Amino acid sequence: MKFAYRFSGLLGTVYRRGNLSFTRDGSSLVSPVGNRISVFDLKNNKCETFPLATRLNIVCVGLSPDGSLAILIDEDGAALLVSLIGKCVIHRFYFHKPVHSVSFSPDGKKFVITKDNVALMYHAPGKKREFNAFVLDKTYYGPYDETTCIDWTDDSKCFAVGSKDMSTWVFGAERWANLIYYSLGGHKDIIVACFFEENSLDLYTVSQDAALCVWQCDTELDGLKPMPPKDAARKKDAEEDDEELLEEPKGEEIHGKANPNEQETREKVKYSRVAKYFFNKEGDFNNLTAAAYHKKTHLLVTGFASGVFHLHELPDFNLIHSLSISDQRIASISINCTGDWIAFGCSGLGQLLVWEWQSESYVLKQQGHFNSMVSLAYSPDGQYIVTGGEDGKVKVWNTSSSFCFVTFTEHTSGVTAVTFTSNGYVIVSASLDGTVRAFDLHRYRNFRTFTSPRPSQFSCLAVDSSGEIVSAGSQDSFEIFIWSMQSGRLLDVLSGHEGPISSLCFNPMNCVLASASWDKTVKLWDMLDSWRTKETLILNSDVLVVAFRPDGKELAVAALNGQITFWDHENAVQTGSIEGRHDLQMGRKELDKITAKQAAKGKSFTTLCYSADGQSILAGGLSKFVCIYNIKEQILMKKFEISCNFSLDAMEEYLDRRKMTEFGSMALIDEGGGGEDGVAIPLPGVKRGDMSYRHFKPEIRVTCLQFSPTGRSWGATTTEGLLIYSLDSGLLFDPFDLDIDVTPSNIRKTLHQKEYTMAIIMAFKLNEKKLIQEVMEAVPINEVDVVCSSLPDLYVEKVLEFLASAFEISCHLEFYLTWAHKLLMLHGQKLKTRSVKLLPVIQFLQRSIQRHFEDVSKLCEWNIYNIKYALAISQQRGMKRPAEETSVDEDNLDSDSDYLMQEVHKDNLSS
Repeated sequence: MKFAYRFSGLLGTVYRRGNLSFTRDGSSLVSPVGNRISVFDLKNNKCETFPLATRLNIVCVGLSPDGSLAILIDEDGAALLVSLIGKCVIHRFYFHKPVHSVSFSPDGKKFVITKDNVALMYHAPGKKREFNAFVLDKTYYGPYDETTCIDWTDDSKCFAVGSKDMSTWVFGAERWANLIYYSLGGHKDIIVACFFEENSLDLYTVSQDAALCVWQCDTELDGLKPMPPKDAARKKDAEEDDEELLEEPKGEEIHGKANPNEQETREKVKYSRVAKYFFNKEGDFNNLTAAAYHKKTHLLVTGFASGVFHLHELPDFNLIHSLSISDQRIASISINCTGDWIAFGCSGLGQLLVWEWQSESYVLKQQGHFNSMVSLAYSPDGQYIVTGGEDGKVKVWNTSSSFCFVTFTEHTSGVTAVTFTSNGYVIVSASLDGTVRAFDLHRYRNFRTFTSPRPSQFSCLAVDSSGEIVSAGSQDSFEIFIWSMQSGRLLDVLSGHEGPISSLCFNPMNCVLASASWDKTVKLWDMLDSWRTKETLILNSDVLVVAFRPDGKELAVAALNGQITFWDHENAVQTGSIEGRHDLQMGRKELDKITAKQAAKGKSFTTLCYSADGQSILAGGLSKFVCIYNIKEQILMKKFEISCNFSLDAMEEYLDRRKMTEFGSMALIDEGGGGEDGVAIPLPGVKRGDMSYRHFKPEIRVTCLQFSPTGRSWGATTTEGLLIYSLDSGLLFDPFDLDIDVTPSNIRKTLHQKEYTMAIIMAFKLNEKKLIQEVMEAVPINEVDVVCSSLPDLYVEKVLEFLASAFEISCHLEFYLTWAHKLLMLHGQKLKTRSVKLLPVIQFLQRSIQRHFEDVSKLCEWNIYNIKYALAISQQRGMKRPAEETSVDEDNLDSDSDYLMQEVHKDNLSS
């Protein structure tokens, strides 16, 4: 089995914090998710998370105007220069202080970042080959407090910077004779955003107390005069002298004054406030938290702390519409280049919404689990993943698009376990609210609710291979409840354990249920023999999790002492054990009194999962590592580090001495109380602020692991979200049975001589995907039957695996279906003898074909309906009818067209 699994996607987290940005074409949205970025392709309905990460959570993202580069800056001021085309890191830079915003100039030659009360302008990377990608050009001083926002003029001559000291500063990107800096006041609260008008120096400023100021400039952009050449030459000489003295060239410094004297303002640009508008009605105290402005359409979008957003047309301040999208504060707003779509990010609930304001409809509406995810399960074909969270929600995700397409909210408490039945259309979930619920994926409804005679909290769940028997283990009554899926009746209550039931698992091959408990035993119950205890396996420690091998012949058990033991459950004999406590490699939490090494003695694996072929086992727990063990050799094969985000707790093995004081750890000081605006502990009688609010760092942990039935990927529910790791075959040179004569030119020569079987075998020996595709597609359709019959058994499996992956990307649907059909018909009996080994490949093939079947059948049904509708219309037009009948027919026609519109709407929603 191969272990070249790489990070391929992050599901369940769509937005954390930071600014949202649309790409240049306006069809994709870049969203920061923790310490990674996700790109949502809104036209093709797909999401992709880049395989790169910063050390801490990302707070601001700047995209270059040509759409090829992005600058990602984390909480600490560490920056990554990223290629959006190659999806890789080009350069790393450290700004030494937290950065508030970053923005490229429209011409792409410069970019400005704001930190503390300073704005720094750098030469943008990528225009010429340079050793250092970030070269400082100018440093702008002026504001007295932290800077908050940046906006550029259309021709990149000037930029404006907003500040927490309630002032806005306009700076020249070059030293203009009539504009070096200009300070604007007029507000009574923090500046949230500032925007230039199109091709003008006129400015709009928006403050946190929901006030908008309109500033008019007496000079056009063309009226900016360059500095006299003498001064420029003198300055250049001075800079060159400085460069000789200093090792590192320093940028030019521009110091602004809030109250310049008359001589300095003579013959300079002047601003005057034309109007001031207020968003809130009298008596309202709704803080404005985010704003965005589209220059071409003069559209201003403002978001508020209450989740309301307004659309206004400037400069007349006409309200277009006002809507509420959430009850949490809107943290970020972005408008695409055409001005049609508006993206909103709410960090409180992790919501991401894209709104088309003209049709008043959602383009995208996604939200992850509010609290951490607890469990996951793959559908039998590997196409969908279901997750359950502590927020009581059950969400179903599409693995190919990475979007959640249905959320079930019937549970009133945290969901502890979820699973699919064998047909793949029913999801079963267990919860602490005392219910086990079954959901139908055809009609998206809760069609069964199973309860116990006495209320009990269910901690685990298992459904047998037929999908008929549902079992759930209780935390408080130490009993296992068995229900019938068909009738919904309670069949039996299994008692015998003396501690809380921690895990349940059905044998995939026969009706035997394994139950693990904190009473240090694993009991095996035979469902067909009146639910009697078949066997009791006694262990040395509390049992946390059990898992059957896919062929049902082996049982893996993880206990509290950190051991994974393997049992032959038929004979109740232990066949092996793995001591895995040290492989977990715990981190030390900020407030821990003992070292990570000491804390690891009490830690163990909390989740186990067999690989699809049953040769290895995946294990995870309260740690940032996931381990893969080889069962036969009982050794650690590989460790995956699932996160490098130091914004999470328990990431470091040793405490940072810089955070320790004589009074203890600095983490004890509750810096984050009262949200993002610092400590806000109110006095008695003061309504603002929340005494119960506390800042905490979530701890890194893996709550559930699951291998995909196809064997190509596995998923882990973690503190960060649902991480998917898959085999990336495109980047690997992995030859099979390679010979000295097997070269691309020899393969093409063999193909030219029409020796198709030989060419296919040689192509698989070299194992380059593009070459295999070229050879396969060169085989004529009438020769497929002959080639399939002459293929050696060893290569049949490889051809099937290639076909499964080719279905996902190729447009030659019928051609590859013919290949699959002929192979299975000719070699079906031989493949059946190796069914256990081949099962992942067949399921991968089934998933690919099923997806095409669903897409094509939907399209065909739609076309049939359209043709019928067109025929009905044409028949009705040719008929002459009495007046009464005409009115009836028209009514029917209207209802038909209404139904058609509804169908179109449904189709759009589903896509």
